[in-house]
Amino acid sequence: MAQQYTVQVVDESHIGPPPGSVPPTVIPLTFLDVSWLFCCPIERILFYELPFPTRHLMQNIIPHLKHSLSLTLHHFFPLAGNLACNSKPFIQFNEGDSVRVTVAESDADFGHLVANHLRDNRAFKPLVPKLPFPFPSVSSDNKTPVMAIQVTVFPNSGISIGVISIHVAADGSSFNHFMKSWASIHKSVTVSESLPPLSLPCHDRNVIKDPNGLLLSIYLKDWRSVHNSDAPAPAIDENVQVDNVRVTLVLSRDQIDKLKQRVSAQIRNDDESPSRVSTFVVTSALMWVYMIELQESESEITDGDMIYHFVPVADCRERFEFPIPASYFGNCLAFLFISAKRSELMGKEGVVFAAKAIGRKIGELEKAALVGAEKWTSNLNEVVKTGRVLAVGGSPKFGVYETDFGWGRPKKFELVHFGAYGSFSLAESRDEEGAIEIGLVIGRDKLDLLNVVFQRRLNFNCL
Repeated sequence: MAQQYTVQVVDESHIGPPPGSVPPTVIPLTFLDVSWLFCCPIERILFYELPFPTRHLMQNIIPHLKHSLSLTLHHFFPLAGNLACNSKPFIQFNEGDSVRVTVAESDADFGHLVANHLRDNRAFKPLVPKLPFPFPSVSSDNKTPVMAIQVTVFPNSGISIGVISIHVAADGSSFNHFMKSWASIHKSVTVSESLPPLSLPCHDRNVIKDPNGLLLSIYLKDWRSVHNSDAPAPAIDENVQVDNVRVTLVLSRDQIDKLKQRVSAQIRNDDESPSRVSTFVVTSALMWVYMIELQESESEITDGDMIYHFVPVADCRERFEFPIPASYFGNCLAFLFISAKRSELMGKEGVVFAAKAIGRKIGELEKAALVGAEKWTSNLNEVVKTGRVLAVGGSPKFGVYETDFGWGRPKKFELVHFGAYGSFSLAESRDEEGAIEIGLVIGRDKLDLLNVVFQRRLNFNCL
C-alpha cells in the first residue's frame, strides 16, 4: 500500500536577474539544441538535510535561496527566458522575464524518500513543478518557460529543490554548471565565505559550426514532420506509472573494477583491438542486459534475432573538430546508436559483448564525432518506435553530490523524469568514492526479479 501524504503550496513568486542587469537577448538554437525539441522536460531533485522547524526554514532558508538565485540568473539568464517555437525556434530573454519559484510543505517521511530502497514513484512528482509539454505548435504565438523551481520543506527534516527545465536550453553539463554556481553564490551569501571565482557561462551559439545551416535545416524538418500543428497534442497520462517503484542500485568500486577486468580479459583473449573499458562502459553494458531481462515478454525470450538498441549521448566539448569552450552553455551532445541481437546480449558473456559494442562506438566518436549527424533525429525516432530502446541520463562526472549550498552534501539526488524500463540514470555515489548510483523505475510485478537478475548478471551468470 502506497504511503499517503500531502504537498501543500504555501507561496509562489517569480525570480529574475537583478533589474537592468541583462539586456533583451535572442539566442538562436543550433542543430544540437533542436534535436532536443523531441524531449520532455528534465526533472531533477536534490534533497538536503536541515533538521529545523518550518518557521525557521521559511524565514532563514527560502529568502536566501531566492536572492542567490536572482544573482545567479544574471549569468545564466537564458534559464529565465522563454522558448518560442516558430518556424525557426529560439530562446528569448526580455527585461522582466523570470523563473517561477514555488514553495511547498510536505508531511512525507524525508528519511524514506532519500533512501536507496524501494519507494513509490508517485511520491516524487509532487516535488517538481510542471512546464507545458508538448511545446507550442509552429503556428502558435505561445511561449514555453525554460525553467521552473520548487522548494519543498519537510518540517524538522530538510528540504528538496526540484527543478524542471527544457533540454533545448541546456544539456546536463550546462545545467550542472548553473546549479553549482547557484550553490556557490548562496554559500558565499549565507556563511560569509568569499565567493570563489566563477566559471562564467559562454552563450555564444556561433561556436557550434554548421556550414550553411545544413544540419539545422535537416533537424527542423524532422521536428516539423513530428510536431504537426494540425495534429492533436498527445495527452500526458499522469497515471502511466501508478504501479511502479523507484529504486537506487549501487555498484561499488570493487564491483566496477571486476567488471572492467572481466571485459578487458575477454578482449585480450579474443585478440581484438583495444576498446574503451571505462566505468560508464561497463555500467551501461550491465544495465542494458539487466533491463532487457527484466522487461521482455515470454514471446521475445524465444526470438534470438530480436534487435535491441542502446542510445547514450556523449559530451563533445572536447571532441568536435572545432574548439568549444568548457563553459559553453547549451547543448553539445552526440547521439550514439548501438544495436545488438537478443542472443548476443543474453548469453553468459552478454555483458562483455555489450561492453565491447559500447566501447567501440565511443572509440569511433573520438575520431569523428559528427559522422552521421544528419541522421541522428530520424534514427532516434525509428528506434523509439521499436519499443526496444534503452537510454541513460546523468553522469558520474557531474559530481551532483558536490552541490553544496552551505548545508553540506545533498542527502539524495533523483532524476525524476526517467521512467520505467526505457531508461536509467547514473550519478557518483554519495558514500563511496569510485562507486556509482544507478536510478531506475520498475513495475511492482518485477520486484521478485529485481535483485536476483541484477546479481546474476553482475556475476556473469545466465539462465
